[in-house]
Amino acid sequence: MIRALQHPARLVPLAFLAVIVVGTVLLMLPVSTETGTAAPALTALFTSMSAVCVTGLVVVDTATYWSGFGEVVIVALIQVGGFGIIMASTLLGIMVIGRVRLRGRLLALSENSALQLGDVGKVVRWVALTTLGVESVVALILVLRFYHHYGYSGGEAVWHGVFHAVSAFNNAGFGLEADSLMQFVADPLILLPICAAVVIGGIGFPVLVEVLRKARTSLGRYRAQAQPGWSLHTRITVITTGILLVVGFAAYAVLEWSNPATLGPLGTADKLLAAFVAGVQPRTSGFNNLSVGDLRPETWLVTDALMFIGGGPAGTAGGIKVTTFTLLAVVIWSEIRGEPDVAAFGRKIPSATQRQALTVALLGVAAVAVGTAIVMIDSALSLDRVLFETISAFGTVGLSTGITPQLPPVSQVVVIVLMFVGRVGTVAVAAALALRARQRRYSFPEERPLVS
Repeated sequence: MIRALQHPARLVPLAFLAVIVVGTVLLMLPVSTETGTAAPALTALFTSMSAVCVTGLVVVDTATYWSGFGEVVIVALIQVGGFGIIMASTLLGIMVIGRVRLRGRLLALSENSALQLGDVGKVVRWVALTTLGVESVVALILVLRFYHHYGYSGGEAVWHGVFHAVSAFNNAGFGLEADSLMQFVADPLILLPICAAVVIGGIGFPVLVEVLRKARTSLGRYRAQAQPGWSLHTRITVITTGILLVVGFAAYAVLEWSNPATLGPLGTADKLLAAFVAGVQPRTSGFNNLSVGDLRPETWLVTDALMFIGGGPAGTAGGIKVTTFTLLAVVIWSEIRGEPDVAAFGRKIPSATQRQALTVALLGVAAVAVGTAIVMIDSALSLDRVLFETISAFGTVGLSTGITPQLPPVSQVVVIVLMFVGRVGTVAVAAALALRARQRRYSFPEERPLVS
């Protein structure tokens, strides 16, 4: 039994569960609340799950309900959860490469310079330095802005800056303001650093490593030599992320431009800034600079799609991941064109990878559909708001139309499960599928069912 538990597909969820349990216990302590009374078990569990899974959905206001000690516990859970998921995803990626035969391993390594054999010992250092580096820079900018422009005291400015920087890089969406980022809707010095942290944290550690390595090599003694091209993983992740950022910005700008409850009252420049920031948040960060409950239904639908797709693999973002989405799009395009192989950027996509992408996406659809049905039956809330909530939970986004505190206990448990499945389940499923891949020395007779 102990050996079975050591399988990565089981070990990762168990490790996260252990941290969530510890966080729940700490948040149930009387010292964790402002009133000095113990938080209800479900409230503590919901908050701990949301923090460790870097989601940001809350049933109580973080700033007013939790004490300073409770806020420290929450930000620690966010850091541990974000760091843990990057480590788990990256190391599992290395393990998957290590399990294939030598020829396949060499081909994989030639295409992915970010995950190479022998890198395992460096992963912890790279992740820690990247995390602390980005968070420190963003925190410094926010601290200075809070202190000099908004009149926060020194200690208050430091705490708010650090808390928001950690929450942003880990795509957690927890904030210390009752309205999240709405009061800063026209302040680029608050919003843009947070957006930068969200994108950097959510794009995925393998991409960051490859970018940093190529930058270092370009500045070094070999800069005059021809550099190898970008890996397929990095190309797909960066290009798809860029496209989705543009789509999010355009959707919010067009659909909310004249909405008097969101962008309507702002000037043109502030509208563009607010639309861009709002379009970044479905990358699974969860901060909101606009009132989500007042968005148009069309904007909710676009946000649903962006939240479900999520960010890059081996990063702090959730969702099915941009690589999964792009691979499925490439499969569809290849089938429409009648191509014999599925290829992207001059590289053939293995059929096993195609099946893994399809499996992850369909399991995500199933999880959201089942969760939505249960919450609707239990709460009697409308489909559009419940669907937004369940996708936000599964994608570990944290955006909400405002119904989270209203959810009955059963619905809260459903959201808790969706947060856990969305954060850990997709990683575990992908790893299990890749590590269980095996070759069969025979094949069944072929027969084609009708597809129409």
